[in-house]
Amino acid sequence: MKAALGLAAAALAAAAPLAAQDDPAPASTNAIVVNAKRSGAPMWTIETPTGIVILVGEMRNVPKSTPWQPERLEEATAEANRVILGVKPKISPGDIFRLIFKGGQFTKLPDKTVASDYLTPEQYARLSALEAEYDADFARKSFLMTAFDFLTKRLRFNKDTVDDAGDVVKKAANRANVPTSRAGAIRGKDMLDSLAMAEPADHIPCLEAAMTAAEIGPELVEKRGADWRAFRIPEVMNNPLEIALSRCWPWADPDVGNELRTIWVEQITAASTADGVTLAVVPLRVLAEDGGVLDQLEAQGLPIGGPVWRK
Repeated sequence: MKAALGLAAAALAAAAPLAAQDDPAPASTNAIVVNAKRSGAPMWTIETPTGIVILVGEMRNVPKSTPWQPERLEEATAEANRVILGVKPKISPGDIFRLIFKGGQFTKLPDKTVASDYLTPEQYARLSALEAEYDADFARKSFLMTAFDFLTKRLRFNKDTVDDAGDVVKKAANRANVPTSRAGAIRGKDMLDSLAMAEPADHIPCLEAAMTAAEIGPELVEKRGADWRAFRIPEVMNNPLEIALSRCWPWADPDVGNELRTIWVEQITAASTADGVTLAVVPLRVLAEDGGVLDQLEAQGLPIGGPVWRK
């Protein structure tokens, strides 16, 4: 369960309500944009009559082998008027106690059922083959935990990584005393309730996607990082690892996903009316998915410049 919550926190790490700022615009917004783009992280800009909004497409768990330059993003952050970081889950002591008492419910299949009770023969054959390959027993393990096992222990996508863009920007903003806010927060209780109410079958799409990624192998991790750095956004979104992450809780929960999109669209729309430079670090998955934040902002008529995010 620790692995599941760790992935959930990583997936949701982002920002709080935008506070109005009266600071004057930097001497050259163009210089800030150029510096930010030199970092190598994919980003989009929205130019307005009063300033510019820079949207940094954050991919969590960037491999060390990915040649990006976070110091450039630090420099751009220090010159911004304001920074928006990602949505954070609110976890209370009560949520922790509920997790302790319901832990078995999250980690095991209910009652005395086993994987073969829920999977088709083809799905079960794939799971059995991976069990044999990894010398593991997933018969009683929840499908969500099995999927996380494939992604974290087999692909090790969250190992040997560098600071994410959100971490880089947060530290730089703190050092430079740049006003920083969070886009919002999602209650930990709501997240855990959505997990507790899910049926085993609800997690089968997550399991299938994770099995596909595990069957292909760790090269997916390197390719995902290389495509992110090369601004090949459709390729990142279609990477089997990225697909698996998007089909697993909490991203696959429709309420959580819709709430995240709404929060970010509202925050960016508000930022587009502010003076000067706003730098926002937004999960790439939320930005570039079909019907995601970039699609919704474009539908509003906002002028978006940057890499192609859909085929």
